[in-house]
Amino acid sequence: MVAQVIDGKAFAAKVRAQVADQVAKLKEENGITPGLAVVLVGEDPASQVYVRSKGKMTVEVGMNSYEHKLDVDTSEKDLLALIDKLNNDPAVHGILVQLPLPKHLNEDLVINSIDPAKDVDGFHISNVGLLGTGQKSMVPCTPLGCLMMLRDHHGSLSGMDAVVVGRSNIVGKPMAQLLLGDSCTVTIAHSRTKDLPDVVRRADIVVAAVGRPEMVPGDWIKEGATVIDVGINRIERDGKNKLVGDVDYASAAERAGAITPVPGGVGPMTIACLLANTLTACCRANKLPEPEGLTA
Repeated sequence: MVAQVIDGKAFAAKVRAQVADQVAKLKEENGITPGLAVVLVGEDPASQVYVRSKGKMTVEVGMNSYEHKLDVDTSEKDLLALIDKLNNDPAVHGILVQLPLPKHLNEDLVINSIDPAKDVDGFHISNVGLLGTGQKSMVPCTPLGCLMMLRDHHGSLSGMDAVVVGRSNIVGKPMAQLLLGDSCTVTIAHSRTKDLPDVVRRADIVVAAVGRPEMVPGDWIKEGATVIDVGINRIERDGKNKLVGDVDYASAAERAGAITPVPGGVGPMTIACLLANTLTACCRANKLPEPEGLTA
C-alpha cells in the first residue's frame, strides 16, 4: 500500500480562499472588515518570521492587520494595558500574543487577560473549558486544521478509533476533545503509556504531536490508517539540516492509507485556521451567521 498524501499546503490555500470570499461578502453586505491584532514582545527570530507571515496573509484575505511590536523588557503592566485596549477596540475581532514570551512575563496571566471572544488562539481557560464541555468556543488553530483535513478525507469520523500521541495543552488535549466531538473513540497516549506501539497499532486515525523526531515508526501504523503528523523537528542528517515530523514518514507511508508530509502538511493549516477563527470571531461579535465549513 502506498499512502495518499494529504497536501496541507493546497488545503490551506483553499481555506484562505474561502475566508477571503466570506470577508468580501461581509464587507459588501454589512460594511464590516474583520481585524486581527498580533502582539510580539522581543526579537525572537522565529517569532518575527511567524508574525510577518501572519500579517501578510491577514491582508491578503482582505482583513485589517494590526501589529504591535514591544521591546523585550516591556513590563507585564504595559503588556496587559495594551491587551485591555485591544479588548475594548471594536475594530479588533481577534487578538494573538505571539509565544513564547520573555521569561519575566507570566504567559498564563497574559493569555487569560485576552477577551475569550477575541482569543483566536483558543488558549484562554474559558475557551478550554467550553471546548471540553462541548460548547461553542474559539478552538486552537493547529487541532482545528487537523480536524478539517480529517473531515475532508473521511467525511464522517463517527465510530473511528483515534489515538493522539501527545498531551500538550496546545495540540494533544484539544485535538482529543475535537475528535470526541466528532464521535471518535479517543485515546490520549504519551511517553509514559504502557505498550505504546500496540496502542497506536489499533488506531484508524493517528495524530502525532510529541515534538520528538520520527518517534513513531511505520510498524506502529495499522494498515490503511490515516496519519496526521503535527511535529516539526529540525535534525542533521548526512551533514545537512532537515525538517522531519514525529512520524518516520518513509516507513509509515508504506502502511498508512493517508498521511501528512513534513513540511507541507499540518503547518500551513495553522495560519489558515487563525484567519478562519478571526472571521468566526467577527461574525459572532456582530451576531451574524458563522462561516460554513470553517469551524469545529
